[in-house]
Amino acid sequence: MSTDDEARQTAHGVTDLFSRGRLTAIPRRPARREQLLGYLAARLFTGGRVYTEREVNEALSTVHEDTSALRRYLIEEGFLGRTRDGAVYQRLR
Repeated sequence: MSTDDEARQTAHGVTDLFSRGRLTAIPRRPARREQLLGYLAARLFTGGRVYTEREVNEALSTVHEDTSALRRYLIEEGFLGRTRDGAVYQRLR
């Protein structure tokens, strides 16, 4: 299954978390949050591309105001990787 196919399947399960294209809340349940993070990673970030922290924040701000929480969750769950100094980010899965 391609990444786009996976994103479409995941989107079906997270659309109720959005209103007018904005994320209404970050799920507390780990499984639900991981589903959302997978959707966001596939939708907002291109595999193999390098991003600055500012670019990551700009992408995340298009869906939710708490960019630092989303960025932290994406890193903790292995969807994004970053250098130790936080200067470079990259989509991992």
